[in-house]
Amino acid sequence: MTETKRTFTLPRIFLMIVVVFVIPFLPMIISGAWTWLEAWAYAILSALGFIVSRALAARRHPDILAERARSIELQNAKSWDKILAPMLAFGSALILTVSGLDKRLEWTPPLPPVAVIVSLLVIVLGFAVGSWALIENRFFSGVVRIQNDRGHHVVSTGPYRFVRHPGYAGALWTYLATPVLLNSLWAFIPAALLFVVLVVRTSLEDKTLQDELPGYREFTRKTKYRLMPGLW
Repeated sequence: MTETKRTFTLPRIFLMIVVVFVIPFLPMIISGAWTWLEAWAYAILSALGFIVSRALAARRHPDILAERARSIELQNAKSWDKILAPMLAFGSALILTVSGLDKRLEWTPPLPPVAVIVSLLVIVLGFAVGSWALIENRFFSGVVRIQNDRGHHVVSTGPYRFVRHPGYAGALWTYLATPVLLNSLWAFIPAALLFVVLVVRTSLEDKTLQDELPGYREFTRKTKYRLMPGLW
C-alpha cells in the first residue's frame, strides 16, 4: 500500500467531507433558513478557506497534508492534546449549532448592521492569518508533538514574526466574531468556552516547545507574544 493510500483512508476522507461541506452549513441545516445571507457568507468563506489553504500549503510543503491527516494517531502526540485538539477542531460546530437554534427560535433580536459587517471582516482576517500560518509552517501539525521524524525546527518567518501561534490567533478572532455575524448572543457561550480551551492549549504547547524544541526559547525573545501583540 502506498503512503498516500495509508494516509488518505476512507474514514479520513469522510471526515474531511464533513468538515468542509457539512459543519459550515450547520446554521442553515438547523434553522431551515436557506436564504440566510450571513450564514451563506460564513459557509463559503469556511469551505473555500479550508480548500485553498490546504492546496497552497501542500504545494509548498508536499508532506504537510499527510502529517495533519494522521496526526491524532501519532504515538508521540502529547496526551493532553489528544483531548484539546478535537475540542478545538470541532468547536466551531458548537457555535454554529447554537446560532442555528437561535435563528430558528428567534432568541436574539437583530444586531446593528455595522456590527455584522465588522464581524465578517474579522472572520476574513482570521481565516487569512490562519491560512498564512499553515502555508508558512511545514510543521503545522494537527496535534502538539516534536516532529523529529520530519526535521522539526523553529519557524520564525511570515506571521510568526508577530505572534508565536498565529494559527491559534486567527481561530480566536473567528470564534469571537462568528456569533455576531450569525446574530446569536447565545453563541458567545460556546465561543467563550473555546476561548478558554484555546488559551490553555496555547500555553501548554508553548511550554512544550520551549522545553523540547531547540532554538525555541531564543525565538520567544524575538517574538514576545503568544496570541495577541501587546497583551499575551
